[in-house]
Order: sequence, then C-alpha cells, then structure tokens
Amino acid sequence: MRSIAEKVIKSAIEEGRKKLLEHEAYQILEAYGLPIPKYGLAKSEKEAVKIAEDIGYPVVLKIVSPDIVHKSDVGGVILNLNSKGDVKKAYNTIIENVKRHAPNARIAGILVQEMVPQSLEVIVGATRDPIFGPVIMFGLGGIFVEVLRDVSFRVAPLTPVDVDEMLREIKGYRILEGYRGMPPRDIDIVKDIILKTSKIMLENPEIKDIDLNPIMLFEKGKGAKIADVRIFLV
Repeated sequence: MRSIAEKVIKSAIEEGRKKLLEHEAYQILEAYGLPIPKYGLAKSEKEAVKIAEDIGYPVVLKIVSPDIVHKSDVGGVILNLNSKGDVKKAYNTIIENVKRHAPNARIAGILVQEMVPQSLEVIVGATRDPIFGPVIMFGLGGIFVEVLRDVSFRVAPLTPVDVDEMLREIKGYRILEGYRGMPPRDIDIVKDIILKTSKIMLENPEIKDIDLNPIMLFEKGKGAKIADVRIFLV
C-alpha cells in the first residue's frame, strides 16, 4: 500500500505538483482498499471508447489536468454517457472546451469513470494540522455540509470506537440509520473508509489534504462508491 502511494507521490513531487491528478489519487485509494468506481485514463478518443466498453455504460468523462482545479467551470465534465458515440462526442467536446476556456492548461488525458448511481451523499476529509497532525472529518453531503456544517472531527490515529463516536455526533445520524421511510445505510463501509483515510494520512506524511466528496452511500449491505477525490501534497 505504502509503496504504491510513495511511487505516485514521488512522481508528482518530481514534476513540481502539489495536487495529485485524479487517476493518481484513485490509485492510492485503490491500494488501501477503499471503494472506488471503475476508471481508466484515456489519451485518445479510441482509448476512451475502449475503457468505456471495458467498464460498461453509463460512464462519465472528466478532464485530467494539473492546471485545472474546477473541471466544471471549463466544461471539463460530461455525465451519463451510454454508448460509443456518446463517448467519442464527449471526448472531443471536453478537449475543445478546455482549449477554449483554459488554453494554457496542460492536458494529461481524460478520465473515463463508471457513473456512480445517485444515493445518500457523505463526505470524508483529512488535513494535516501543524500542531495536532492528521485530523479526520466526517459529515453528510449536500446541504448538511454546505449550509448546516454538520460535521465531526477526530485526531488520528483513530480506533473503531472513535469512528463510531464521529458518526453518532452529527445531527443527521438518524438519516444513516433510516428515517421516515428512507432505508438504513451501509454504516460499516463508512467506518472502514474513515479508518483507512486515517491510515493513509499516518503512513504518507507527504499528503496534506484528502477530500472524498461525494461518497455515494448505498443501502445497508450494498457498500459505497467514492465518486470524486482530491489529494493535495505538503
């Protein structure tokens, strides 16, 4: 796990980058056994189609560039692609959009990713505090984090008891258990994601921040998928 993360991080540092590209971030999550969507990096229209066919439809295409932080702002994300034709068109549209809106941006390729079905959104994050070291955050997504700031924090390393307390601390915990006809969610997988995020931070001191947002959390026993990830280096 650490060896894969070390290799990815070393490559980014040698290139002078403070932010991992999305496929690099997924490589680290995958090495630590976190639940990620199927994905592949395409450097041509033909590659994009092959990856999409291997993954199965629907897929999403996202620009991969060290110079673009907000992909949507430059037309760098297209969702719900259901055929070869859709993928070909989307690939070329994204390249054209980026060249128009961010002409100086370096393009590493286009990420072809399994389209994660909509579900309850949760967030797991981590930051390296100069005093406390790695601090881990959990919260429900959407309005809960944007408006209500309904989140909880713990300093790593974490125990299963710490994680259980983190979940129960948020005001929206009852939603995880199932509320007003909503099904209970797969709480065990959330706990596992939080513990593994803590481990990534402890074993990789070069990482400053991790943002897993959104994580689509499915019904109890059906797991979760990390739909988007950002990792920044110290």
